[in-house]
Amino acid sequence: MSKSRSAAAAIESGVVIPTLSARQVLPWLVFAGLVLLIAVYFLSTEQGATSLLAGTAVHEWLHDGRHLLGYPCH
Repeated sequence: MSKSRSAAAAIESGVVIPTLSARQVLPWLVFAGLVLLIAVYFLSTEQGATSLLAGTAVHEWLHDGRHLLGYPCH
C-alpha cells in the first residue's frame, strides 16, 4: 500500500494521524537526555572522587547496579 493510499484510507475512516515537528519534540529529547546524564552520574561516579552527597547511602542503593554494569566501586 502506498503512502498516499494509506493516508487517504486514514482520512476516510476518520483516523487522525498526528504530526510532530522537531520544535515540539526537542524539549522532551533535551529533558530525557538530562535525566539520562543524571542517572549515569549517580550510577557511575557518585560517592567517588566527585561526590555531591555526604554519606554512603547513594553508594549502597546503587551498589549492585554498578557491578551489573561493570563499574568498579571498591
